[in-house]
Amino acid sequence: MFIRILLYYIFGYVNISVEGYFIERFINICISKNILLWNLKRKKSSFLYANIGIKDFKKIKEIAKTTKCRIKIEQKKGLPFIINKYKKRKAFFIALIAITIFIFGMSNFVWNIEITGNENIDTEEIQKALNENGLKTGKLKNTINTKEIINNIRLQRDDISWIGIHLKGTNAIVEIVEADKKPNIINEEEYCNIVSEKEGVITKINVQNGTALVKEGDIVTKR
Repeated sequence: MFIRILLYYIFGYVNISVEGYFIERFINICISKNILLWNLKRKKSSFLYANIGIKDFKKIKEIAKTTKCRIKIEQKKGLPFIINKYKKRKAFFIALIAITIFIFGMSNFVWNIEITGNENIDTEEIQKALNENGLKTGKLKNTINTKEIINNIRLQRDDISWIGIHLKGTNAIVEIVEADKKPNIINEEEYCNIVSEKEGVITKINVQNGTALVKEGDIVTKR
C-alpha cells in the first residue's frame, strides 16, 4: 500500500470530491476493480473527499455514471504538476537552483576565523601567523591542513604552549593557550651590587669572594 501511494506521489494524483446518494456503492465498485482511494473524508452522507491516481481517475468516470454520482477535481498534486507549474517560471526556477548551488558551494569555504584564549598576545599577531601558514578567510576547507598549521605555529612562537584549530561550518575556531613567561635567571658567577630597601647599620660582613667595600658599623641609606 505504502509503495503504491508513493508511486502516485511521483507520477501524480488528484484530490476529488464525490457527491451522490450511492457513495458506498461507488467505493465498493472501486475496491472490486482494484482502484485505490486513500485519505477518504466523508462530509454528511452524500459527500466524499478522496485521493486517486491520475490513471485511475479516468476509470472512475464510468463508475460515477453507474452509481449516479458527480465527480469533481479539487486539487492536482504530485511531481508532474509541480514541474508543470514551474515550467512557466523558468527564470525563477533557474535562479532558485543557482542560489542553492551557490549556498552549498560557499559552505565549503572558511569565511570567519574566531580566536580565543589569548590575553597577552595580540589577536592581529595570531591572525597574521595563521594567514602565513595557510589559514585565511575565503580558503577552501579541504585544502587546509590544520595539523601542519598547528605544528608550524608552535615551532615559530615561544609564547604559545598549545593551539587547536576546529573547522565548523564556515567558521574556523582557533583556541590558544599562552606559555608562562620564563623567570629572569641570575648568573651567580657575575658581579652584582646589593641594594638595600631600608636604612640601617651593617653589623656583620661575610665576604667569600672579592673585596668588601664597606665595613661593620657603616650606615646604609635607602635607595
